[in-house]
Amino acid sequence: MTNLELQQIKLNQIVENDFGRVAVLLEGRDTAGKTGTIRELTHYLPTSKYSISLSSKPSKHDMDNWLESWTNKMPSANQIVFFDRSWYSRAMVQKANGWCTDEQYEDFMTEVLDWESKQNITFIKLWLSISEEEQAIRIGTRKTSPLTKWKFSPNDAVALSKYDQMTILKERVFTTLGDWHSIDYNDKKAGRLALITKIVDILNDNTM
Repeated sequence: MTNLELQQIKLNQIVENDFGRVAVLLEGRDTAGKTGTIRELTHYLPTSKYSISLSSKPSKHDMDNWLESWTNKMPSANQIVFFDRSWYSRAMVQKANGWCTDEQYEDFMTEVLDWESKQNITFIKLWLSISEEEQAIRIGTRKTSPLTKWKFSPNDAVALSKYDQMTILKERVFTTLGDWHSIDYNDKKAGRLALITKIVDILNDNTM
């Protein structure tokens, strides 16, 4: 049995009992490995104990009512929701690409912690960290592989040019907006083990 499977067993044991409402936020650069990690994390979980919120293009109404638009995506009692990108995309990828206004960005930075505090939820905020060199390799692979080229988008084509800007935005989030955990994802296998271990440790601390 692998170390990853042992941690998955621990996660299954946690969700057998009352564990509250949990939101696991996976943020990171394009190709960091968010979707594949969620697939791995949920592979052995009881389907009644989790749901997945996938990244999608928001409507104009959602853009104008950003935090409110996420309220109905929050977990119910004794459920984990895994977010493949979250409301924090406003402070990072939206800002980096000019998809939100400066006013929308600053409003988010001012309001988000107060909004979270009213949700009565355990938030586990995870940044999947990859180097610029590793991102370049993965974008190239995504573009040319017959298995993954469907994932390639115009956003991927400009992602590397936004690397330094994303770093600055990410660091502002880290220093001003609550407890974030950066996981080294240059090696996806090691990253997934570190990530699920972090989730298990946090949930165990919360239920003790």
